[in-house]
Amino acid sequence: QVQLVESGGGLVQAGGSLRLSCAASGRTFSSYAMGWFRQGSGKEREFVAAISWSGGMRYYADSVKGRFTISRDNAKNTVYLQMNSLKPEDTAVYYCAARSVAVVSTNSYQYDYWGQGTQVTVSS
Repeated sequence: QVQLVESGGGLVQAGGSLRLSCAASGRTFSSYAMGWFRQGSGKEREFVAAISWSGGMRYYADSVKGRFTISRDNAKNTVYLQMNSLKPEDTAVYYCAARSVAVVSTNSYQYDYWGQGTQVTVSS
């Protein structure tokens, strides 16, 4: 079993930055692919970014490419999402997810564990 706890959300003005963190329990964290997803009010959950177990492969949604960076520190059992140049349309609850295989996926149904989410609000 893996438990995920997100932090770092908050209120920021458009153009600002936030860094989300996701702390994971479990000794096998380093073998898991990790992802970030988000869900805006009245919208479906959507893929944001994903990273392979080693960090060697990273994928981003087109809407965040060039602005967001996903990274991980396996020694700290933590994955990060650095968000720059934030826009009001980035407002959502952001979820961290773990996939119990090393291969990256952009499909939320292929993730096995989820955090409780952290709210990000970008004001215009």
